Amino acid sequence: MIIVTGAAGFIGSCMIRLLNNYEFTEILAVDDFSSEEKNKNLLNKDFQGYLERDKLFDWLSTNANAVSGIIHLGARTDTVEQDWSIFQNLNIDYSKKLWQFCAKQQLPFVYASSAATYGNGSFGFVDDHTVSSKLKPLNPYGRSKNDFDVWALNQKEQPSFWAGLKFFNVYGPNEYHKGRMASVVYHTYNKVVETGKMSLFRSHNEKFKDGEQLRDFIYVKDVVEICWHMFTSQPKNGLYNIGTGKARSFNDLAKNTFVSLGKEVQIDYIDIPQDIRQFYQYFTEAKVDKLEKTDYPNPFYTLEEGIYDYVVNYLLENRYW
Repeated sequence: MIIVTGAAGFIGSCMIRLLNNYEFTEILAVDDFSSEEKNKNLLNKDFQGYLERDKLFDWLSTNANAVSGIIHLGARTDTVEQDWSIFQNLNIDYSKKLWQFCAKQQLPFVYASSAATYGNGSFGFVDDHTVSSKLKPLNPYGRSKNDFDVWALNQKEQPSFWAGLKFFNVYGPNEYHKGRMASVVYHTYNKVVETGKMSLFRSHNEKFKDGEQLRDFIYVKDVVEICWHMFTSQPKNGLYNIGTGKARSFNDLAKNTFVSLGKEVQIDYIDIPQDIRQFYQYFTEAKVDKLEKTDYPNPFYTLEEGIYDYVVNYLLENRYW
């Protein structure tokens, strides 16, 4: 069976949906299942069993032969959390133990890294292994992801295949439980439905107009397809950017949310909160040459297509994927 960590979370639950769509149900779902709201993501999905994340390694000690690989999507992803011990435990130490298990058993290991590793982008957004040790993430979350990437790159004992996937700005269904950390599409939808308008961050950088800060937005359905492509095709080991390669503005994102709702565009601008202002990224765009060389076969959802699908088929219907 395949182990999917973070199984009740945003990307993890979408991963299980995709596997089910491919008629694959031999899945062990691993997560912290204490949140009833998050657990709704697993309704109407088929998997062989589930396990609390702190019970996984005991289970592996007696069931190693039942495992065919791990897709590791579980992590603490709060970009404003400052308690380093949380990230050390969940994002680094836990990931190392999974890596070591896959190395010992010679199994494939695909894990979620993050574009947050790139910090302010001063070294670019290139998934070149020689750059990783130089990167300076802007928050503890990004640092934890980069620390694990650097550790992985320096291991002599490796899984039979491994890929660290640097997710850029992911949006889509099943993020309803994420609160402040949910995508701007989700927040825009709720704000427009409630008030008829949306507030975006004002620019505090003279190089960017208000709302013209740029991100590489990627739809979650594309993300999990890429995860499965990596797991099954097993190209060259290493780090891979997972984005569209085309940065778009927050204005574009908000406007397309209004359009999908059939409403007039009304956007105003507010100051970036002080607690994140010094860490705010004004531009991210994935360099996706390495991904393209893996012969990933599917076209990406455009921002317009992804937002329309998310709004019309999920948010308006209060549906999960």
